Amino acid sequence: MASRREIEIKFRVADVRALARKLRGAGFRMITPRTHELNTLYDLPGEVLRARKELLRIRKYGSEWTLTHKAKGEIGRHSNRVETETGVADGRKMDLILRALGYAPSFHYEKFRAEWTDGKGQVVVDETPIGDFCEIEGTPRWIDATAKKLGVTEAEYITKNYAGLFLDWKDSTKSRAEEMTFKAVATQERSD
Repeated sequence: MASRREIEIKFRVADVRALARKLRGAGFRMITPRTHELNTLYDLPGEVLRARKELLRIRKYGSEWTLTHKAKGEIGRHSNRVETETGVADGRKMDLILRALGYAPSFHYEKFRAEWTDGKGQVVVDETPIGDFCEIEGTPRWIDATAKKLGVTEAEYITKNYAGLFLDWKDSTKSRAEEMTFKAVATQERSD
């Protein structure tokens, strides 16, 4: 199990292919091609973790499962929080364990993710049901330098997590979708 400080920003992506060209041009190489990712957030009754601004998640990324806890973070120009995660052999059994301990799924979200690196930090490109985003993760100075190389200004930085972005999207679109999954968003759009 590893704990580390996660420092990152997100920004909206208008054209995933154009971003891939910019990444290659800036010396990045793809380390994981576009891979499906399904995330389930868990909470206790009364949304205890949410109230503490913490997150407990099971993620299935390709065929790999991970259990993650994110502590309350500091929000400034970058999102900055302690993240502890460990691989899990069977996410379905981990779900049963969490439920036995009183946790319940509180939010599902999915995306397709590609991972890139220049050897100093990580850039991920996420294709989500509510639009495409990029995350830049590393030291604050490296994040800012990488954003500049990609033509991203500080005004475009996003420090919210995907649950927060989904709530913003729901407010702006008046969608009644309850999950940030491709099926839930498409089904809701068809019924509106």
